[in-house]
Amino acid sequence: MTQTPVARPGLGEPDVAARSAMTSVRAYVALTKPRIIELLLVTTLPAMVLAADGLPRWQTVLVTLIGGTLAAGSANALNCYLDRDIDALMRRTGHRPLATHDVSPTGALRFGVLLGVVAVALMGLGANLLAAGLTALAIAFYVLVYTMLLKRRTPQNIVWGGAAGCMPVLIGWAAVTGSLAWAPVVLFGVVFFWTPPHFWALAIRYKDDYARAGVPMLPVVASPVKVARQIVGYSWLTVATSLVLWPLATGWVYGVLALGAGAALLAEAYRLYAAARSGSAGNPMRLFHLSNSYLAFVFLAVAVDTFLR
Repeated sequence: MTQTPVARPGLGEPDVAARSAMTSVRAYVALTKPRIIELLLVTTLPAMVLAADGLPRWQTVLVTLIGGTLAAGSANALNCYLDRDIDALMRRTGHRPLATHDVSPTGALRFGVLLGVVAVALMGLGANLLAAGLTALAIAFYVLVYTMLLKRRTPQNIVWGGAAGCMPVLIGWAAVTGSLAWAPVVLFGVVFFWTPPHFWALAIRYKDDYARAGVPMLPVVASPVKVARQIVGYSWLTVATSLVLWPLATGWVYGVLALGAGAALLAEAYRLYAAARSGSAGNPMRLFHLSNSYLAFVFLAVAVDTFLR
């Protein structure tokens, strides 16, 4: 006689629960915008190498990179919380966890605050109070000044709000030395002037998104020629500032590499400007991707020069 199989309640439930947990973890990780964090860390470590005039203590490096990751994740998660209404309207950001309701607003807020508290505490206990204070300032500036005050009110939002993204070089230097100096201020300036052409190139590509969301990014409110002219101007400021570091704190290796990278950045900026003047859309994303490579290359040149001197 054939025996009827007996149903086993709960069979397969652990797998479902595990998949659900992994989906939740991925959603919370996505709130931190990992790709942006990678670029911030690329600027932090070379600044630390320059500050130490070689390899910093590995404990300091570990604490600073972990603390910086948590701090950037905190700022980005809180940015997602505050911008959840406009993120849902934009093609570029419509996949973010709050826009897709994979994370609740309350969950995102608590997560962002928790990451920030842990980041500042870690920097204070593992590095020093100056590094911790700068970390807290970076989070507050990005959330309060850029996201809440500037982003939806002025086309200069990314110019001044972008200062938050420059803070990792100061934090890295302070973590190593317990103080600040002119060299990290110059590196701060490189990132500061680099941010507008980098972000405006992206904003050209997603101009309709920002217009739909009511965010006055420069490409939304200005003509393509004016935007491209501003990109050229800030690219010149970026390259000029990068070369100030040459006599101040680096040698000829850095100088040559920074000159070459700067020439490539300027050539792409002028290519976009020429396209705008001719009435063509050009290829702003090529400048966007090149600007990423430029910043990584210049900061890598800082580290290489330090080791070779």
